[in-house]
Amino acid sequence: MRKIREYFKDVYTELVHKVTWPSWAELQNSMVVVMVASFIIALIIYVMDVSFTKVMELVYSMFY
Repeated sequence: MRKIREYFKDVYTELVHKVTWPSWAELQNSMVVVMVASFIIALIIYVMDVSFTKVMELVYSMFY
């Protein structure tokens, strides 16, 4: 039980005193970057999906 208590004490000490947390402005900048990157990746996947669908429709129309 002592080891578990010591572990959580060390975790608390590290989180409070040793971790460098981002400022609110840095956090907002990171959030915007993640949102833009997510949108771009979603758009790329959408374009690939639509393109693949059109190609497959063309292939199927050649045989049926």
